[in-house]
Amino acid sequence: MTEPITWTCTGCALLCEDILVYIKDNRIEKVEHACLKGKARVYGCKHAATSTVDQKEVDVNNAISQAAEILEKAKNPLLYGWSNSTSEAQVAGIELAQTLGACIDSTSSFCQGITINEIINGNVPSCTLEDVREKADVLIYWGADPMSSHPRHLSRYSYFPRGELRQRGYEEDRTAICIDVTQSRTAKISKDMFFCIPPGGDAEFMRALMDGLAGRVPKLSFDFDIKRILELAAVLKKAEFGVIFAGLGLVYSIKEEFDLISEFMSTLNRFSNFFLIPMAGHFNMRGFNHNLHEETGYIHRVGFTKNGPVSGVEYSVVEQLKHGADAVLVVGSDPLASLPLSISRRLKDIPLILVDPCSNLSTRVADVTIPCGVSGIEVGGTATRLDGKKMDISPLIQGDGLSDEMIVRRIIEEVS
Repeated sequence: MTEPITWTCTGCALLCEDILVYIKDNRIEKVEHACLKGKARVYGCKHAATSTVDQKEVDVNNAISQAAEILEKAKNPLLYGWSNSTSEAQVAGIELAQTLGACIDSTSSFCQGITINEIINGNVPSCTLEDVREKADVLIYWGADPMSSHPRHLSRYSYFPRGELRQRGYEEDRTAICIDVTQSRTAKISKDMFFCIPPGGDAEFMRALMDGLAGRVPKLSFDFDIKRILELAAVLKKAEFGVIFAGLGLVYSIKEEFDLISEFMSTLNRFSNFFLIPMAGHFNMRGFNHNLHEETGYIHRVGFTKNGPVSGVEYSVVEQLKHGADAVLVVGSDPLASLPLSISRRLKDIPLILVDPCSNLSTRVADVTIPCGVSGIEVGGTATRLDGKKMDISPLIQGDGLSDEMIVRRIIEEVS
């Protein structure tokens, strides 16, 4: 067997860069070190067989021209997806949105975007995964189950590794805490430091913790042992380098009063040293937020108007599909599978253009499909890890299709 090459995996937002891949005759023969999600990224994608217009096979050039015509005629086009694309493709998408005067949004709009926004704007302190590995002694997995969502998280970066300041590892130098509504795989590792709260109880539990940190008796409307909250507050006060990994369970529960996160972090940091890292799922979700912020000052939900870019809920994918979008370009996402049915069913009523390497549910209703190369497998570029670190990703094999960046730039040429 040939010598392996070292690969940065795009199976999730950890972007593990120590994966070994054996390639022969432009075929992937074997993958080592990757988790199941990483291997699924390598082997699991089934390419769309053809470019189509109105579900009929056409040449890719015809499909691109039809996509450009649809977008150019639309009065209120929407560009959506992007989290499974390279940063280069995302930048091209932002340029296309500007050219069209369109709305642009990403999958972060209804998940980790609110967390990333607080970090980018300096309202919440964050750190790198390398900092976690070398320094962290208290780890809080709040509404997150990385053992399932990011399988190498605990073993490579957070709980199990021996770091520069944590030579005795998880046995003596690290404390894993899990706060969640159910006993997940990560909660089982946390053992007696698992705190089970009722659904929607995150904000109230957070306030109770702040009471404990301030020396007040916590108050809760649900049944919970107050002594355990005081004990947890004592552990947090003693932390030398603490990290909260914010999962979707926390984000969904607390999004209506997210300022509480900033207040909680400020309270913690009066006594100890804490940082927050969002548990982004798609490999380059955070990249889109940073790229759009650099161009517009906003991280998602942007409309390009005559007066410049504006942001607000009304420009989100959800609101646009409800009230106004008359054509949609989706890049690297499957909205029919991920959005609520009441919203995604509107995609059947308006022109839908899908740029994706894989066949999915949305392919079945798309007016135009344009297959592209798989980012990180057939297409290289850059991406931003879930902690904000920029990473280079290299292709493993040469594919037959255009990259998503090339497709978007071809559309730009035709509508300009």
